[in-house]
Amino acid sequence: MELATQIPSLFEVLKFLSAAYIIWLSWRVANMRLTYGKLSIEPPGFWSGLIVHPLNPKAWAMIMAGFTNFVDSSTSTFYATLYIASSLFIIQIICHPIWTLFGDRIAKFIIGTKYEPFFMGFLGLVTVVFVLIALLA
Repeated sequence: MELATQIPSLFEVLKFLSAAYIIWLSWRVANMRLTYGKLSIEPPGFWSGLIVHPLNPKAWAMIMAGFTNFVDSSTSTFYATLYIASSLFIIQIICHPIWTLFGDRIAKFIIGTKYEPFFMGFLGLVTVVFVLIALLA
C-alpha cells in the first residue's frame, strides 16, 4: 500500500469513479425487465465489461484482503499473485454457478409479474445504499 501513501488522491478518485459506475449499473438494473428468449436491453459490450474490473470495489477488497491476510511478506510477488489469483479462480468456479442458479430461480418466479419492477428497483436501491455507506464511511 505504498502507492496509497504516495498518491492518496489517486485512491480518492478511484473510490468516486467506482461508486459512480456502480450507481450507474444499479440504475440499469432497476430499469431492467426480465425476459426469456429475447433481450429486453442491449447487453453490455466488451468495453463495458473491461471497465468493470478496475472500478470494482469488491475485487479490490478481495485482492487486498487476500494479500494482507493469506500471503507471507517474504513470498515473491509472482508466487503471491499466483496463489491469490488461483484461490479466487477456484472460489469463482464453485460459487458462480450457484449464484446464477439462484438468480435463474428467482427470475422464473417473478418474471412478468407485477412484483418484477419492484424487485428490480429494490435490487438497484440496495446496491446504491451500500455504495453510499461504503463511500461515506
